[in-house]
This record gives sequence, structure tokens and C-alpha cells, in this order.
Amino acid sequence: MINLTINGIKTQANPGDTILKTALDAGIYIPTLCHEARFPPHGGCGLCVVEIAGLTKPVRACATHVSEGMAIQTASPRIKNIRKHLLELQFSEHAGDCKAPCQLACPAQTNCQGYISLILEGRIQEGYQLAMEAHPFPGSIARVCPRPCESKCRRGLKDTSINIAGLKRFIADAGKNYVPTIANSTGKSVAIVGGGPAGLTAAYFLRRVGHNVAVYERMPKMGGLLRYGIPEYRLPKAVLDAEIDVLAHMGIRLCNNTILGNDINLDELHSEHDAVIIATGAGLSRKAGIPGEDLPFVIGGIDFLRDVDTCDSLGGKSVVVFGGSNTAIDAARTALRLGAKSVVVAYRRTKDEMPAEPEEIADAEEEGVLFKFLVAPLEIVQDFGFDDNDKSDMPVYSGVKLQKMTLGEPDASGRRSPVSIPGQEELLPADIVITAIGQAVALGGLESITTTRGALDADKNCFGTNLAGVYAIGDATGQSAYAIEAIGHGRNAATAIHESLMGTCAPWAMLPKLLSSEEKTPSDFADIPTAPRAKNPKKEAPKGFDEVHMSLSNEDAMLEARRCLSCGCGGYDKCKLVSYANDYNATPDKYKKSNPTLAKATPIYDPKKCIHCGLCVKACAEDRGILTMAYRGINVTVYAHPIGNCAKCGNCAKICTVGARAHVLHNVIL
Repeated sequence: MINLTINGIKTQANPGDTILKTALDAGIYIPTLCHEARFPPHGGCGLCVVEIAGLTKPVRACATHVSEGMAIQTASPRIKNIRKHLLELQFSEHAGDCKAPCQLACPAQTNCQGYISLILEGRIQEGYQLAMEAHPFPGSIARVCPRPCESKCRRGLKDTSINIAGLKRFIADAGKNYVPTIANSTGKSVAIVGGGPAGLTAAYFLRRVGHNVAVYERMPKMGGLLRYGIPEYRLPKAVLDAEIDVLAHMGIRLCNNTILGNDINLDELHSEHDAVIIATGAGLSRKAGIPGEDLPFVIGGIDFLRDVDTCDSLGGKSVVVFGGSNTAIDAARTALRLGAKSVVVAYRRTKDEMPAEPEEIADAEEEGVLFKFLVAPLEIVQDFGFDDNDKSDMPVYSGVKLQKMTLGEPDASGRRSPVSIPGQEELLPADIVITAIGQAVALGGLESITTTRGALDADKNCFGTNLAGVYAIGDATGQSAYAIEAIGHGRNAATAIHESLMGTCAPWAMLPKLLSSEEKTPSDFADIPTAPRAKNPKKEAPKGFDEVHMSLSNEDAMLEARRCLSCGCGGYDKCKLVSYANDYNATPDKYKKSNPTLAKATPIYDPKKCIHCGLCVKACAEDRGILTMAYRGINVTVYAHPIGNCAKCGNCAKICTVGARAHVLHNVIL
């Protein structure tokens, strides 16, 4: 036997053993991408380098035999830096998607490509469960999401993006609710103040890993702005109720009608639980700061939508709504459904600058909402048009004094700033005025947490506040604007809190590296058959608060799913390259632009994930031997001999360590 030390640990090996084998036998891990016990070592990837005392240069552990008295270091700072550099070089040609662009764009990291592929296979329930791995509200969010995934969909470079939200709604509506598996109890407890999308999502993930979770909500029912800020015709409350029922069945304690600072206080929660999350949202209507906004016929947009169930009929009344957000559009369309004679949305910029979703604006126009652009409110007044000296029966009007605007230079957000036109004002009659110019955070009971500009201060990565063990997420921090962003906060905060409480990585946490995806242009998709996007059908004549848009039919869902380009790897979570990049903090795009030929497509196939380790060639040789490595240097490729016949054994797919297998299999079947 040969005696040696590895990282200061004494061990023994047989003559002829390599350093790599000896280390693995001793339980000491050395990374490698190209090693396979069935084949002779060749050191293709170079990641297994180690240092040997007395030698100036590192050696490759897979190809170096042990000798008596050898002293080896496998993880010195020098070795770690070499591996990091080698990984970054591997990525210089590795342009494959670890995640699809749609998933990267989603704040909740929803695996859109995954559930779309399951739709194609007819595995609807599995697709629904996959969507619920991202968050607990697939049916609700599919109806109200601003669809950042679709803005990054590569199919849109060819014709139109995939109707990703429509397909998500399809599986949510067709699937059956299920209760995810709950891990054994950790003995830890978390209190969450706020039962909106952020708080409930955090509760969902924390409960799944075994923590005890209680959610405290001031309103009679859970849901936050999903329930009290979005009208029934967009999001039926039965859909939301069914998804919240899942949380209750998971054992999450849901405490409604519980007000912070009244029924509970932060100090008590802090002392009774291992962690506290503040997710109170931004449920107050922001003041416009103009005279007259406290008049009795003026109401905030969020207040109007929250109280719609108890609102009196607006029959015969004229309504003016200020603002350009989805809340403004929702308020306007709701006013029409309550019988308003006329509804005007007044906005200080143009239609193109409105932050509301274009589809929502179009629906509002179809339903009869009128729009008045480039006007800003100066004052809300009563009795204008009435002259004290006029003894006639002239009618008395209430309404709004408007300042006409024009667009000037872009502001900090990139939108052109509205500028007043001196001397140009007008009066707009209104029986009801709804102000929807933004929302504010209710800070009652939260005085001990520091704030900035009326929002809670929270770290952007771990969501911690100035109080140890107290976290803040969602709209209450001013860091989210849409429900899906608040949901992303809830998911990420649950990750940080679980790791803080347990010292281990959360099982749902996505690998943080390798998020950049390959850029493409329309010419890259010239051979893709064009197909029109399947849109969710609308009811011809919406009545009352019935849902306007419907789910895709099974046939349309299948046709739409076929348009997906399946950009993502699908196996990145098992990919060694991804794992090592995280271990060594490699920068995937460090050398991406150092040479314009790096992205050049190979003449035979386009295995953008391939790192040319040669394992697939060796695996193929065991059967037919039709694969070989062709060319030299930067243009090296795996080539399939045209005279060979693929046995379809799958060996190349099974052995690939970086997820290039799908490309290899696709391109060698000649």
C-alpha cells in the first residue's frame, strides 16, 4: 500500500491508483466534468487540478498516479482560483439556456417551459402541480399578471410571443387543487403580518419545509389586494378562495380581523416567534395634494374597489377617474358596471405612457370608458357653473378643474414628464371623483421599523429590517408594484428566513448563477412555421361582474403549446457545470464577448451547451462509434459520421454532464 496525505488527512492507496480515485475513496471530493470510471483518463476539463508538495505546477488528479509520501492539497486558494478561471473559459462557448428567458423574466421563477411541455403531453395535472412549485396562486396570477415572461419570449422574435399566461390559466382551471407534501416539523415558528400575495406566498414555502406559520390579516378574508383591489370580472373570488383553501389545508394558521397595533403588536410577535415577516402591502389610496380632495364625493381608487360590494348604485351619475394605472382602469370599468351614466379617465400623459396593461385599456374602451389625456387635476370643486347673481334655475355642478399639459423631457423612469401649459384650464363635471394616482403604506404599529419615503426599509436580498429577526416584503417596502413581484418577494424571503433559521439551503431555492441567456435575432428562427397566437376568448356582451375573459379551449391550448420553442435546458438543476459555477462563484459571461467567433454556429449542429469533454464520443464508441470530435480550437464540434447509423441507445444523453444531451441526440439521428 502507498501512504500519502490529502488535505492533511493520512490515507492509503493501491499502486497505480490516481489521485482522483484515492481522494474519492477517502471521501474527499474533487470536481470533474470529464471523468468516467469506464474510460481511461484524459484530463479534458482540467477541473480536477490539485497541488502536490514540492511541485511548482498543479497536476490533473484524474491522470496523475499516487506515490509514497505524496502530500496533496485539493482546495487551496490557488486551486480554487484556477477552477474558477477554467469554468469561466468553459462558459465562453457555452451559450445554452440554463433557464428559459420566460422563466428568468418571472419574479417567481415559474417554470413556464416545463408546464407548457406537460400540456403537450396531456399531463395537465402534473403541469398544474409544476406551476404550484413556483407559488400557490397560479389560477389567480394567470388572470391578472402583467406577463413579463411574454415580453422575453423568443417566439415573439419570429411572430408573436406564446400566450404563457393563458396556458397557465388553462392548467390551473383544468387541474385539481392538491395539498403539497409538508416536511417534518422543524420546531421553528414564523409570524406573518399581512395576508396578501407576498405574505401568503412566504407562508406557503415556509410551511412546506416544516415551520409553523401564522398569518395575521386585518380584513375579514385573506388575499390582500388580490381580493380587495382587483374586480370580480378580472379575478373571480371563487378562484382565489380555492387557492387559499390549499394553504389552510397545509396547516397554516390564518387569523383574519386581526389588526396590528390593536389586536396584536410587533413586540409580542417578535418574542413568541423565531421570525416575523411584515407584508402589510400598500392598501391606502395616495392623496393627490390638491384642494377639494376631502369632499364627500371624492374617493380613493383602492377604497372604491375594496368597498364595491357595499357600494350604492351609480345609476345616472357621471364619474371621473384620475390616474393611468390598472387600478384606475379597474375603477372606471367597475363604475360602469355599477350603472354610471358616463366614466372618464383623466391622465396627465398620453395613452402610450399609461402604465396600465394595453389589453385592459382596450377592454375599457370597448365597454364605453372615455379617456382624456394630457390633463392634470388642479382642484376638485362643488357648485361650479352656479352664479349667485343668476336667479334662474341653472343646474349646479360638481367636478374637477383641469390643467392642460404637454410632454417635456423624460423623467427618471424614462417616460416624458408632463409640463403645464400656462393659462390653459378647463372644467370637467363629475358627480363622483375617484383618485387612483398611487398607493401608500399603513405604518400603524410599525413605528420601530425604519422607513424611507413612507415605505419600510428592507434589505433587497435578505429582506431584513433594522430589527433582528424581523423582515419586510412586498408593497410595504416599495420594492414591488405587481402581485407577481410581491409573490417573488415572498418566495425569496422564505428562502432567506429558512436558511437563517436552519443554516441550510431552502430546497426550492433556484441556483442564482447562470441567469444570462443567449441572444437571438429573428433570422435565427427562419425555418419555424408561423402560427397566430391563440388568445383567451372574451364574452361577447359582459354582464355585471361576470368574468370577461375565458380559459383557452383544450384544442387552442394544444395549438398554442406547440408554438413553444423549448428554450431552457430542463436539466440545469442537475447540471454539474451549474453546480460548480455556484461553488466557485464563476462569472458565466466573463469571456462571452472577448472573441466574436465564440458564438459561431458549428457546421454540423448547434450544441451550444457542449463543453467538448468528449464523454459522448467515448460512450458512443461502446456501441456504433459514429461520434467523433472534429476541427480544432474554438470551432471544435461533436460530429456524427453520415455513413453511420445511430443505435438510439441513449448513451450519449445519459453520460452528458452539462445538459447538451438533447442537442446531441437530436442531431446525430441522421
